[in-house]
Amino acid sequence: MQIAQTSGIETELPVAGLCCIAQWRPKLARKFLYLVAILIVLAIAAMFAYRLFGVRLLRQTMVPTAQFQALPATPADAYAKADMWIARPDRPNNPAMWTPPGVEASRNPTAAVFFIHPTSYLDRAAWNAPLDNRDANDRAALFLRGQASAFNGVGAIWAPRYRQATFGAFLTNVQAATQALDLAYGDVLAAFDRFLSEAGDRPIILAGHSQGALHLSRLLKDRVAGQPIAKRIVAAYVVGWPISRTADLPEMGLPECQRADQVGCILSWQSFGEPADPSLILDTFDATTGFNGTRRAGTPMVCTNPITGNMGDAAPAQANLGTLFPSADLTSATLEKGRVPARCEGRGLLMIGEGPDLGNYVLPGNNYHVFDYSLFWGNVRADAERRLTAFGA
Repeated sequence: MQIAQTSGIETELPVAGLCCIAQWRPKLARKFLYLVAILIVLAIAAMFAYRLFGVRLLRQTMVPTAQFQALPATPADAYAKADMWIARPDRPNNPAMWTPPGVEASRNPTAAVFFIHPTSYLDRAAWNAPLDNRDANDRAALFLRGQASAFNGVGAIWAPRYRQATFGAFLTNVQAATQALDLAYGDVLAAFDRFLSEAGDRPIILAGHSQGALHLSRLLKDRVAGQPIAKRIVAAYVVGWPISRTADLPEMGLPECQRADQVGCILSWQSFGEPADPSLILDTFDATTGFNGTRRAGTPMVCTNPITGNMGDAAPAQANLGTLFPSADLTSATLEKGRVPARCEGRGLLMIGEGPDLGNYVLPGNNYHVFDYSLFWGNVRADAERRLTAFGA
């Protein structure tokens, strides 16, 4: 028997045993490398399977099979009721008034903010969300905490409930999907009319995300372009929805924001980590027609750098005034500076480098769509303050 000493602990090992362990090590290493290779092959296969079948699978599980139900239009006075709003200045427990530690909401806001929340209805039982759907309303309130809250330093925030189109409406081109979006947009218009009567003569900030940004882009075309109200718009944050510079922007009533101190203009961006694969977004976008009747295929998109507030430039992570990092249960978040860079690239996508670890909500293609606001929460807040100051001057 031979005594082997390891870290001061005496252990009896047969010499033959040591030889066997030495022989096993190469075999174990080879097996480990085989396992790694197999996992890599499986990951690549899964990636190609998603590219080939992912949208089809999503459609099968998310697109409603029921026929579209033509619901009555929203009455003109519906949004006079407080419970038709997820956020409004006099609403208790207003989710848009949330702030991370170290930041406070304004107690005397100057502007009035109209915010349209993104899709929070995921059910395939109907094409449009019932206004009393608890899950959809809870998710919408969560979105307001991470998105609309960026504006509570300068404005009183109104965010309506609306019969939003379900998530599956964005995965198909059937007529029912268009009808569902039109129904949702009708609610948004009714809420906007009420908002204008509530806002008085204050400067106005318009903002939305995803489906909310889609409705906001239509609202700009229908209710702002060529109207006196355009002179009251500090800025419109049409975030998480592509805007064609040539096929959409000329009909939307406001120009693209080119400078950080410009007012009466439109900001827009879509966030991607790298390496990015935006094909699922661009393929759909390129198959559509813009507001002026021309095809969007191949056209450049509006890209505002949310860190600088300028059109089409780049900024290092050090210039980022704060990204919201959510807690595991999504009930709170901390604001961390200097974590995420941004640069506009190509046709108008916003690249953020490798991208931070924000949980399981990054979409295929390294798409940080869910985090378009929270990645730059501190800078969006500062941007709204800067533009409102310039508007007042």
